[in-house]
Amino acid sequence: MQHIYSKGLVWLRRDLRLHDNAALATALAQCEQVFCAFVFDKAILDLLPRQDRRVEFIQASLLEVDTGLRQAGGHSGLLVRHGLAQQEIPALAQALQVQAVFASSDYEPQALQRDEAVRESLQQQGVSLVQMKDHVIFERRELLTQTGKPYGVFTPYLRAWLAKLGDAALPEQALPSPCPQLAALPAELDRGVPTLKDIGFESGLLNTAVIPAGMSGGQRLLEDFLLRMDRYDETRNFPAVKGPSYLGVHLRFGTVSIRQLVNLARQQVALGNTGAQTWLAELVWRDFYVQILANFPRVATGSFKPEYDAIAWEEGARADALYAAWCSGTTGYPLVDAAMAQLNQTGYMHNRLRMVAGSFLVKHLGLDWRWGERYFAEQLNDFDLASNNGGWQWVSSSGCDAQPYFRIFNPVTQSEKFDAQGKFIRRYIPALKDLSDKAIHAPWAAKPLELQAAGVTLGKDYPLPVVDHAAARGKTLLRYGVVKK
Repeated sequence: MQHIYSKGLVWLRRDLRLHDNAALATALAQCEQVFCAFVFDKAILDLLPRQDRRVEFIQASLLEVDTGLRQAGGHSGLLVRHGLAQQEIPALAQALQVQAVFASSDYEPQALQRDEAVRESLQQQGVSLVQMKDHVIFERRELLTQTGKPYGVFTPYLRAWLAKLGDAALPEQALPSPCPQLAALPAELDRGVPTLKDIGFESGLLNTAVIPAGMSGGQRLLEDFLLRMDRYDETRNFPAVKGPSYLGVHLRFGTVSIRQLVNLARQQVALGNTGAQTWLAELVWRDFYVQILANFPRVATGSFKPEYDAIAWEEGARADALYAAWCSGTTGYPLVDAAMAQLNQTGYMHNRLRMVAGSFLVKHLGLDWRWGERYFAEQLNDFDLASNNGGWQWVSSSGCDAQPYFRIFNPVTQSEKFDAQGKFIRRYIPALKDLSDKAIHAPWAAKPLELQAAGVTLGKDYPLPVVDHAAARGKTLLRYGVVKK
C-alpha cells in the first residue's frame, strides 16, 4: 500500500472507540505511522461544575481506549492533554513531526470555530487537518429535497434517508490487532490518562452500574437491548419499564458506532421486527437534527421558525420562581416532578418525559424554551446540542416538524396513560408512595381523608400545583396567538 504521509495524528473527540472509527481508519490507510490523542479542552471543562458525570464518563472511556491502543500497537497508547485544543493539537503535531491530523467532523458552531483555529495553526506548520464523517450516516447537504434544499420535515427526510442508504450494509472498519502502524509514544510525551483529580474534577456522580462507560459499556448495553428490541415500539413510552436502549450517552461520545447500530437495526427490520423499525427511525432523528443544525445554524440561539421569536415569555420574579420550581421538581405535578428528580439524581431523563417536562415549562409556565434547553444541557449525560435543541424547539412549536402550538401536553393525562400505576412517580417522589394509583397523578384532587391516610399534607409534604392546567392552557393559546400564520 502506498501511504500519503509518513506520520499522522488522530485527534479523538466524540469518537472514543477503536472499532469502526472513521478518523483512525483513514489515518491507518494513509500513514506509515499513527499516533492518537485526546484533549480535555479547558474551553469546555472550565465552565462545568467540579463534579460532572460526563467528565467521569469520558475519563473512564479514555482508559479503555488507551489500553486498547497499547494492546494493539505494543508500545503505543493515547496521548492525553489538559489545555486548549487549539493550542495542544498543533503543539503535539509539531512535537511528533506529523504531516496530517485526522479528526471526525463536528457540526456545532463552537466546534467549527475551534476546528478552524486548529486548521489555521496547523497550516502554518505545513500540516493538514483531514476531517471525515463519523457520528452520522448522512451529513450536511448529502440529503436534499427535489428543489435542492435541506429537509425541514422529518417524514420525507426519513424516506429519503432510507432510499439513499439502499439495501447494502454499511462498512464497519475494525482495528487490526496487532497493528504495527500504531507508533510507539516518545517517552517524554507519554503521560498516560490523567485522573479526574489531575484535571481538577472529583468523582462520585457517575453510577457505572447504571451507565457503564467506554466501548465495553456500550457493547454491554447494546447486547442487553438486542434481547428486547422487538418490544421497543410498545415499551419505549413507559418510564417505569425497561424499554429504551440507554445508549444515548454512548452515541454522544462515540463509544459505539452509529454504523454498527444502524446495521443491527436494519438486520432486525428485515426479519420483521417492528420494534427495530421504530428504533431505526429514532436513530434517523439524530441525523435529521444534526443536518438541521449544520444547515440552519441560527437554531442554536433562535427559533427555526423566526416568527416564533416574537412570543413574549414570562419574565421577572414570578418567572424566576416558576423556573426554580421546575428545575427542583416542585411544581406540584407528580409526573413532571418525578421526571426532574430523575434528571437531577441520575443525569438521565426518559424520552417521553423530556417531552412532558419540556412542554410543561413552555406551555404551562410560559417560560422561554431556551431556559429549559440550557438546564438540560447542564444536566443531561447525553447532552447533544443538535438533539437537545431540536427537542426543545419541537415542544415549543418553534422548530422544524414541531408539534402545533395548540397541542399542549396535559401532565395528568400523560401520567395516567404512561405511568398508570404510579410506579415511576413512587420511585422518585417517595412522599406520595402511599397514595392510590388514581390519586397519585393529581394529589390536589384527592379527598382529604385519602391524603391523611397516605400521610400527605399538601404544601408541606408535597407542593400544591404552581399553575392551573386549564388557565395555563388558555394563556398559552393567547401567547401563541401573536405568531403570524
